[in-house]
Amino acid sequence: MSKLAALNLLPAPRSLKLRAGTFLLPKQKPLAVIKVVRTQNAPAQAEGYALTIDRDGVKIEFRETGGLRAATATLRQLLREYGRRLPFLKIRDWPDFARRGVMLDISRGRVPKLETLLDLAEKISDFKINELQLYTEHTFAYKKYKSVWKSWGALTEKEIQILDARCRELGIDLVPNQNSFGHLRYFLEDPKLKKLAEISEPYEDGGGAATGNREFVRRPTTLAPDHPGTLPFLRGLYDELLPNFSSDFFNIGGDETWDLGKGQSKKLCEQKGKDIVYLDFLKKIQREVSARKKKMMFWGDIILKYPKLIRQLPKNVIALNWGYEANHPFAQEAAQFAKAKIPFYVCPGTSTWQTLIGKHDNAFVNLRSAAKAGKKFGAIGFLNTDWGDGGHPQPLAVSWPLFAAGAALAWNAGNFDEAKLIPVLSRDVFEDANSKVASTAFKLGFAHQKLGVKALNETPLGTVIAAPKPETRELFCRNGLKWFAKIPTEKIRAALKEIEAQRKKINLGRRHAVPPELKILAQELDLAARMAAESCHFMLWQQAVATGKISTAKKLAQRGVRELEKLDKDFNAYWTLRNKATPKHCSPFLQWRISELRQK
Repeated sequence: MSKLAALNLLPAPRSLKLRAGTFLLPKQKPLAVIKVVRTQNAPAQAEGYALTIDRDGVKIEFRETGGLRAATATLRQLLREYGRRLPFLKIRDWPDFARRGVMLDISRGRVPKLETLLDLAEKISDFKINELQLYTEHTFAYKKYKSVWKSWGALTEKEIQILDARCRELGIDLVPNQNSFGHLRYFLEDPKLKKLAEISEPYEDGGGAATGNREFVRRPTTLAPDHPGTLPFLRGLYDELLPNFSSDFFNIGGDETWDLGKGQSKKLCEQKGKDIVYLDFLKKIQREVSARKKKMMFWGDIILKYPKLIRQLPKNVIALNWGYEANHPFAQEAAQFAKAKIPFYVCPGTSTWQTLIGKHDNAFVNLRSAAKAGKKFGAIGFLNTDWGDGGHPQPLAVSWPLFAAGAALAWNAGNFDEAKLIPVLSRDVFEDANSKVASTAFKLGFAHQKLGVKALNETPLGTVIAAPKPETRELFCRNGLKWFAKIPTEKIRAALKEIEAQRKKINLGRRHAVPPELKILAQELDLAARMAAESCHFMLWQQAVATGKISTAKKLAQRGVRELEKLDKDFNAYWTLRNKATPKHCSPFLQWRISELRQK
């Protein structure tokens, strides 16, 4: 074992030398033996630091406040690992990326309580994360639009101010995030705002006219850029939202503007080109952001479709280069922003959405690829995104292994060791002395492999149970009711066996008195695993129906109704521990599946 591998530290330090001996912190006044020195001897980086532990005590050397915070985070991990008896060592350390963030979706069905977000900020700060974004479409408590957000839950001005203040204390920049072009479905369903929609009615999509494929229906989500009321609407949002944040940055979204050119702006797009219309509106938003003394961030997917326009972007914006599959071409895309001298982030993801329990094999490759390309082409930031497509039924317990992995890769990709995840998460997040629950959170993310199928942004374990009613023709989870015909019975049973084996470990970890945090993480992880298991049972029922095994199908249906009703009750009871409002938008699929089992 190398000396670096001997310590459970995430992120791993860039340089670590272990020495023989230990130093015992005194019980009384332990801070008296910790010497903190601002000096040019520290690594020449804004967050560079040196940490020395020897017979004289603990010494931290730093140049700027960020370095002191990073050193303190490392020391806290050492204290949790060793207690008062610390090993002699010398660390010199600094990050690969200046800005290292986590983005949590709060707009798809799960709006966390303030306490949940404060806890998240506390924990990610110890992994040296210095940026947090909360992806928002309609879930900020805008005074004029209570009818839009009231059934979903929303963060209030006061809650944002409290979170912002705590983030500042932790060295985290809480960046406002309000999508401002596409992804505004629930605003645009409001009768007062429907006139601002590029296209006002749902339309068929799913492959384009060339293929004749109309497999799903898109709901209006995109603002009409040339409507006279569009900019005043955005100004109203910005003027209410932005004063609650101390950050100098603002993520305006701007991704996936599917409807553009199909409705109100059709003639304008035909005259100028859809690419120019998009860029012109982006510039208008940028001027609004700049007038409010913020620097604009935006998702880079649309502008990448028009590479020649990248150089025409305003120079004081930051492009967010996102992609979530293992084979995403980060290097190719990052090179384009770098060549145009546009500051950019790489933005991989946790791959937890539409999976219930994770797709960790995909996520680890995606995170590594982003870090490698970002470092090579000079990205100024690494933003690890955690989305909630399909109602956001997956809990934070599922995302934690990927949050920690992303933080480690953003700081020092060259020394990241996946083997550190379970011991560090057990110690610092799950508070699990036996490591059973953190280990399960890790291993469940590979259970989908037993099914032997792959799909973009989902696994059957996530989408079978969550599939919307066929008549709605919704985009998300649309594949769910088809998987049973593609996966052999023995593979479904193998996945089910693996999930149940991991559930036993979760429950072993919950048998004795456990810390409150471990109790809730274990509870929500088990709920997610139960949902994933029900996806397997539902596919087995579908197969029995399809092959005419009436008796078997009836038994599976009776069992399914019984288990889903209990799961629905338990999920509802859990909900208020972590989240605002109700699970109305998060888990309606449990009742959909119950209804289907009863009908057939």
